[in-house]
Amino acid sequence: MRLKLVPGETNIPFMGVRKITYVISVAALILSAVMFFGQGLNKGIDFEGGIMIEVGTPEPADLSKMRSLLGGLGLGEVALQEFGKPEDVLIRVERQEGDSEAQNAAVLKVQAVLDKEIEGISYRRVEFVGPKVSGELVEAAAWAVLTSVLVMLAYIWLRFEWQFSVGAVAALVHDVMLTMGMFSITGIEFNLASVAALLTIVGYSINDTVVVYDRVRENLRKYKQLPLDELLSKSVNETLARTTMTSVTTLLALGALVVFGGEVIRGFALAMTWGVVVGTYSSIFVAAPLLLLFGLKRGSREEFDEDGNRLTEEGFPADV
Repeated sequence: MRLKLVPGETNIPFMGVRKITYVISVAALILSAVMFFGQGLNKGIDFEGGIMIEVGTPEPADLSKMRSLLGGLGLGEVALQEFGKPEDVLIRVERQEGDSEAQNAAVLKVQAVLDKEIEGISYRRVEFVGPKVSGELVEAAAWAVLTSVLVMLAYIWLRFEWQFSVGAVAALVHDVMLTMGMFSITGIEFNLASVAALLTIVGYSINDTVVVYDRVRENLRKYKQLPLDELLSKSVNETLARTTMTSVTTLLALGALVVFGGEVIRGFALAMTWGVVVGTYSSIFVAAPLLLLFGLKRGSREEFDEDGNRLTEEGFPADV
C-alpha cells in the first residue's frame, strides 16, 4: 500500500485565500523586522569575536556556580551554556582589550579558577576570533546571501517572465527575513553554520518555487481561456503532492538531526527545519499569488521548446 500525504487530485482554491495569506506574511515580516532591529541576533564568536572554551566536568555541571566564579574575574561578559551532555559546558568570554597575549591571559585566568574549584575538569577546545576576522566574516556572509539572491533573480528572469523573477525573489526575501526573525526571537546562536543554513534555505525555496512556476507556464499554454486566478490555483494543486512529499521527507531527516545531532549542529538543524516549513508555505501561498499582484499577462513573450523552435498558441512548433 502506497503512502499518500496528499490525494493525487485536489481542488483547493489557493488564490481565493491570497488576501488572508498576504496579511499573515506581512504581519510575520513586520514582527521579524521589529525583533531583528530591536533585539538583534545572538551572534556567535564567528561574528562577535572573543574567546570560546569548551570544558568537560566529571559530574553534571553547576552552571550557576561556574557563572559566579567567572563573573568575578573582571573579564567582561561571560556566557555559559550546556553543550550537549550535562557534563559539557561552552564558555564564551568577550574579546579582551589588547593583543593575543591579553586573550591568552584571560584563558589562563578562567582555567586557574576552574581548576581550583572543580576537580577533574578538562579543556577540550579553545578558540580565539579577533575583531578584524569577525568583521570580515560578517561582510562575507552578507555578500554570500545577497549574491545568491541576485543570481536567482537573473536566472528566473531569463527563464520566465519578469513577474516570475520578481515573485521568486520576493518569496526568497520572505523566507530569509522570517528565518532571521526566528533567530532573533528564539535566541539561537547565529554563526557561520547559520549562514550555511540560510543559503541552503534559499536553494530549497527557489527549487520549490520553480517547480510551481514551471507548471504555471505549462498551463498558460494549455488552458487559454481559464481565468488566471483559477489557473494559478490549478497549478499549485497539481504540484501540491510533490511539494508536500519533498518537505515531509526533508523534515524527517532534519528532525533526526535536531534530536540526535548534538549541540554542535542543533542550531543549523533547527534553522533548516524552520526554513523548509517557511519555504514550503511561500511556494504555495506567496510565490504563486504574487504573479497576480504583479500583473502577469498571457503571451507577453514568445514560447519556445527545448530545441529553440518557436511555438504556436496551441503549443505546437510554428515552423512545422
